[in-house]
Amino acid sequence: MGAAVGRPESPAHVWAPETKLDAKIKETMQRRETLGTAVKSFNTIILKFPKIDQSFRKCKAIFQQFDEDSNGAIDQQELKQCFHKLEISSTEEEINDLFQACDINEDMGIKFNEFIVLLCLVYLLKDDPTAPQPPKSRMGMPSLESTFETLVDTFVFLDKNNDGYVSKAEMVQAINESGERSSGRIAIKRFEEMDWDNNGTVNFKEFLFAFTRWVGIDDVEDEEDDDHDDLDRGEEKV
Repeated sequence: MGAAVGRPESPAHVWAPETKLDAKIKETMQRRETLGTAVKSFNTIILKFPKIDQSFRKCKAIFQQFDEDSNGAIDQQELKQCFHKLEISSTEEEINDLFQACDINEDMGIKFNEFIVLLCLVYLLKDDPTAPQPPKSRMGMPSLESTFETLVDTFVFLDKNNDGYVSKAEMVQAINESGERSSGRIAIKRFEEMDWDNNGTVNFKEFLFAFTRWVGIDDVEDEEDDDHDDLDRGEEKV
């Protein structure tokens, strides 16, 4: 747990040109970046990996609640029900856009790691700078939202020039600040794990997908898939 385990499986398609949702995420992130970050080094984030992993795992119960057919993925209708029950105010178009953005394998289902990324994007987009007083909770899940704020804060720390993207040079600079001898090599490895389309920049969504693997979320899914396979084999024998 807590260490990168290689590059995530490549999506079924390369990242598409900037969509309306991508533009909105970038704009919201840049606005958030004007507030600065409490993160002082990448090492402080690594130390939080176990706590972040624990927070994500607690989210599993929420995911299973809305995976009504228990097939390991949330379809579009189930996602709409999820937003309704969690009282997340979004239009049908916004929900569909989020679904399309996070269904990276284009299998018409949101898996657990994709669900976490989707909720974190919702958390970011629900930031209302015009509100006279920030609400205590944007989504009714204070504990999980605290974790999401840590991820947003981390991205702000990495994006040194506040343009809404993380470049390889910025990643190297952030890791170099840790003072480790092999920091340059580590930085490049971490960056490659994030930059799925190899365009030299990483947006917030790419960052989130890499982060879920860094804390071990994909390992959880792999373990559960193995359990399901074992169960299926057992039923076949019976």
